[in-house]
Amino acid sequence: MAEKLRDLSQPIDVPVLDATVAAFYGTGSKEERNAADQILRDLQNNQDMWLQVVHILQNSQNLNTKFFALQVLESVIKYRWNALPTEQRDGMKNYISDVIVQLSSNEVSFRQERLYVNKLNIILVQVLKHEWPARWTSFIPDLVAAAKSSETICENCMAILKLLSEEIFDFSRGEMTQQKIKELKSSLNSEFRLIHELCLYVLSATQSSELIRATLATLHAFLSWIPVGFIFESPLLETLLKFFPMAAYRNLTLQCLTEVAALQFGDFYNMQYVKMYTIFMMQLQAILPPGSIPNAYANGSNDEQAFIQNLALFFTAFFKSHIRILETSPENRAALLLGLEYLTGISFVDDTEVFKVCLDYWNVFVLELFEAHNQIEPATAAVSMMGLQMIPGVVDGTGTAVQHRRQLYSGPLSKLRTLMICRMAKPEEVLIVEDENGNIVRETLKDNDVLVQYKIMRETLIYLSHLDHEDTEQQMLKKLTKQLNGEDWSWNNLNTLCWAIGSISGSMVEEQENRFLVMVIRDLLNLCEITKGKDNKAVIASNIMYVVGQYPRFLRAHWKFLKTVVNKLFEFMHEMHPGVQDMACDTFLKIVQKCKRKFVTQQVGENEPFVSELLTNLATTILDLEPHQIHTFYESVGHMIQAESDNTKRDEYLKRLMSLPNQKWAEIIGQAGQSIDILKNQDVIRSVLNILQTNTSVATALGPHFFPQISLIFLDMLTVYRMYSELVSSTIAEGGPYASKSSFVKLLRSIKRETLKLIETFVDKAEDLPHLGKQFVPPMMDPVLGDYARNVPDARESEVLSLFATIINKYKAEMLDDVPRIFEAVFQCTLEMITKNFEDYPEHRLKFFSLLRAIGTHCFKALIQLSSQQLKLVIDSINWAFRHTERNIAETGLSLLLEILKNFQASAFQNQFYKTYFLNIEQEIFAVLTDSFHKPGFKLHVLVLQHLFCVVDGLTEPLWDASSAPYQSNAMYVREYTINLLGASFPNIAAAEVTKFVDGLLSSRHDLTTFKNHIRDFLVQSKEFSVQDNKDLYAEEAAVQREKERQRMMSIPGLIAPSELQDEMVDS
Repeated sequence: MAEKLRDLSQPIDVPVLDATVAAFYGTGSKEERNAADQILRDLQNNQDMWLQVVHILQNSQNLNTKFFALQVLESVIKYRWNALPTEQRDGMKNYISDVIVQLSSNEVSFRQERLYVNKLNIILVQVLKHEWPARWTSFIPDLVAAAKSSETICENCMAILKLLSEEIFDFSRGEMTQQKIKELKSSLNSEFRLIHELCLYVLSATQSSELIRATLATLHAFLSWIPVGFIFESPLLETLLKFFPMAAYRNLTLQCLTEVAALQFGDFYNMQYVKMYTIFMMQLQAILPPGSIPNAYANGSNDEQAFIQNLALFFTAFFKSHIRILETSPENRAALLLGLEYLTGISFVDDTEVFKVCLDYWNVFVLELFEAHNQIEPATAAVSMMGLQMIPGVVDGTGTAVQHRRQLYSGPLSKLRTLMICRMAKPEEVLIVEDENGNIVRETLKDNDVLVQYKIMRETLIYLSHLDHEDTEQQMLKKLTKQLNGEDWSWNNLNTLCWAIGSISGSMVEEQENRFLVMVIRDLLNLCEITKGKDNKAVIASNIMYVVGQYPRFLRAHWKFLKTVVNKLFEFMHEMHPGVQDMACDTFLKIVQKCKRKFVTQQVGENEPFVSELLTNLATTILDLEPHQIHTFYESVGHMIQAESDNTKRDEYLKRLMSLPNQKWAEIIGQAGQSIDILKNQDVIRSVLNILQTNTSVATALGPHFFPQISLIFLDMLTVYRMYSELVSSTIAEGGPYASKSSFVKLLRSIKRETLKLIETFVDKAEDLPHLGKQFVPPMMDPVLGDYARNVPDARESEVLSLFATIINKYKAEMLDDVPRIFEAVFQCTLEMITKNFEDYPEHRLKFFSLLRAIGTHCFKALIQLSSQQLKLVIDSINWAFRHTERNIAETGLSLLLEILKNFQASAFQNQFYKTYFLNIEQEIFAVLTDSFHKPGFKLHVLVLQHLFCVVDGLTEPLWDASSAPYQSNAMYVREYTINLLGASFPNIAAAEVTKFVDGLLSSRHDLTTFKNHIRDFLVQSKEFSVQDNKDLYAEEAAVQREKERQRMMSIPGLIAPSELQDEMVDS
């Protein structure tokens, strides 16, 4: 029955269509739903289906069917509208307008059909984006005239205007070309007078609350962009302030006032802003007194909570733009301080979203005060250093103004410090948290929101601390005393306080920091002694560890404290509470990295360097630790040993450190010499794995100085590697594909992986001694490379690829002779694994292309020596790489392509290479550039295209086929090829537009910015890139911003935590 729907030569049978749609949404059998789905999809894809839309809308009573018809229509309007004949466009336009008017002219039908009318409004706005203003000049006057005929039509007209404003101003980037957006904005601006009059008329004349709400919502959408005269030189603000005290309209009015508050345009309307703020504050005090905000929020209805949220938005918007006007006269200052008091009250509300809004503003507010203060400080310091009396006027003019502002805000700033200290978010290093049942547990997942919040709060508190170190220190110490005497003791209070103390590290001068920390650490250690209860002790331990980890400068200057802290960490390493041992090992590593020289120097009053004492008691210290914690511990000690400059001592320390694992290793290898089967025992396999991981941890810390240790175990390790590899292959060969997933095989493979990782770590870190690492390469050729080639795909380790990529990146052209051997072993067999689809063997994919990139960059000669079949394989595999939607793989492929193109351009084989591959690469790049799955690669796509379009001029042989008609130049040939390629791919774009685009590319090819913008506009126009998010097309601009911000942070003490600075800190 439903099959006859496919015949669109006569009017569609609406009852049958209704039944099909009902079957699709219905609860019938799966087969019925699938059949209905198939028919509806076919109809949607049929080019002529849209001609049936009017017929369906007139004859169907079913809302889902109408929505289906409108969906068909919407896609025609978006993608094919300009290609339709004029009479069809006009007919559809008039029909939609008539239905909207008809349904909204009557209160009953308007309320009943609200969903349908909303969808029609959206369709109408999509049409307007094509038709207005050029082909439908009278739209706004017609709309305003219709609105005056009835209240419900008026309410719907408001909805249409709101949609139109949002479409043009909020959602247009990446949806329309720059030119079109500009045209629509200027049309709306020039015709806004009519809309403005209509809104004011409605607000003064109507009694309908629905209509008032619709009008306020529309105004809210328009206020951010309309010409300012309409706001300040008309009764609009007075009207809004009149509606503000009425509970029903309070939230909408507040949103409108917030839009006005956010506008900025010089000083012209300052008085109006002051007047608006003053009236607003008087009305607000009657609605909500300032002291009760957190309670009002906690006990409020949804509307009342929304009101407090909107208040936060209003105050932050107003203060961001106009706080300076309020500072100028005494009568305004009182209102300003009252507003800040409101905002501080709102900041204490227990709601994350509200707090984020306030926090963003406080960050801006405090930063601005800090920057002004920061510019004055150096000048004042310079004057007093020269021994001059303060000369009036040297610093006076601006100096006094800055002082006055600091005095004006000293009250609010002190409250802000309290706020930041008692609400400080959890830093990343803290692993011990309270779960929803009130138990103290180890954190399992990082909460990114909290980390972002911590970053902003930390920055704000550092500025606050710079503005008044005394107040910051006093507040923190006072809170700490209350923890000690039990007056204010709770896990949360102690946590937030310690996180705040840790977060301002580096912002005080050293002398003050020392005085402050001596008290803090002493109090925390006392607290740990006097407090009973396992959970309480765990919380205090976590806070001690966090605070000491943040202050390396203090620890370096005070050996006694450093030693006490490290011994305390060793104590925590025996504490079985979840998370405490992990945190103790992490903090130990962090402290050692920053203070390593202290541990290898013999300190006053000590008999030997600390590292020696530690190595003597090593077995006892690590007794209770898990394997992964032991590895962190070993890495820490590795860092200490690395700081020892005397070679003999260093080697002796390393020998003592590795004696436990080496003893075990020698024992296992000895037993294996007698009976090889011992190596198949699972406990032995785990021991081997553990020993290798310990070695890797120490190699990470010691770099080239790890040489004596790796030489000791290297050959035995390769023998074990080969043996385990053969065991894996035979197990998989016997047990079939499922054997590769068994725990036994996984365990064996983890040994192979760890072996490769250890060698890679050592080679990578052996910077100073390149010849050291090179001697390890020949013995690995067969056990590692040969083994990779011989193995079944499921037993090949991707780490082999990354190891050889590291080796080539390290030894560069010295590896030229080995490349053919590497190529032969890994190339063909890995390609077969990864080109079946885009999903299997994800690790091999990325590492394979990284290896190729290393060869392309450092051993390009090896690529030139490949046979033409092999080179074609390489280029095809690169094309395969950048077709991936996995960002890392695609980017590695594109970067590699760019390097190879540049290298070939500079070689003697330039003509030959480009003649073979130019068109293929251009076509592949355009394919990924114009689909919507590869947007993150936009920057590199553009660079490859720019390279291709620029290289054309340098080629001395023709790119076209000699048998075809000749062209004037390669550039002309590429132009024609590109026009045909894009013309065939985008039939919806007129040929003239495509030609214009290609000519634009050729003319702007030497100017990257113009070239890039030209491509962006074409992508928007091609409509392939419509509705999705286009931020990836602008990613480069965002990266430049980030770098600027990093430079700024480096210049302010404390903003980048001392524990995060990368420098080799001086700790002689």
